[in-house]
Amino acid sequence: MRVTQDGYLHQLTWMPRFFPVNCYLVEEEQELTLIDAAMSFSVQGILKESAKLHKPLTRIVLTHAHLDHVGALDALRKLVPEAKVYISERDSVLLCGDRSLRAGEPQTPIKGSVPTKVTTRPDVLLYEGDTIGSLKAISTPGHTPGSMSFLDQRTGALIVGDAFQTFRATAVSGKKVPLFPFPAMATWSLDQALASANKLIEMAPSLLAVGHGNLLKAPVEAMKHAAEEAGRVLVKGGFING
Repeated sequence: MRVTQDGYLHQLTWMPRFFPVNCYLVEEEQELTLIDAAMSFSVQGILKESAKLHKPLTRIVLTHAHLDHVGALDALRKLVPEAKVYISERDSVLLCGDRSLRAGEPQTPIKGSVPTKVTTRPDVLLYEGDTIGSLKAISTPGHTPGSMSFLDQRTGALIVGDAFQTFRATAVSGKKVPLFPFPAMATWSLDQALASANKLIEMAPSLLAVGHGNLLKAPVEAMKHAAEEAGRVLVKGGFING
């Protein structure tokens, strides 16, 4: 496991050279928030890094319900039962293995590795604008219907799950990147992914923290370029879901 720190944010990365999977510890004054729960084999790494920071882990916040973001959730629930679990109201259904679509949503099949055996149920359902410690919840559907991003209001750091990737290239969710197409292959709605990307760009983050890839400082220009590329592909009708 590789650990990269930027201010209050600690990025934990498994398999960084060929299939990076990230989760994040966010330091608050008295406690820690974990964003995403990585893979099933990530449990001990998460707990070891948490222990080094000498603060209790009190929250587990999920960007979305794909297995590479919730893999260690059940084990963490057993080992740190006091930590409350947060996820968007929309993806709380996906966490139960329910891929059904709601009225008004694009009727594109939900893709990716949706849990079928995760037993943990959330303590808190999140909506746009909710706050979790220093973090502000931002609804960013596209990769999944209920994907959320989280802005650290102290620093401008933005943790986006799979709304963007930075491994191999900075790209909007759904824009296929050569040699690492997997986030694109697991994306649900191309239109919503691009709209969410533009929403995040407008927030002018100081740091971009993604589910797959390195931290990106001063990311706005790279994010804009990625959105422009995704827009061109969308217009041509060749988007991964199109």
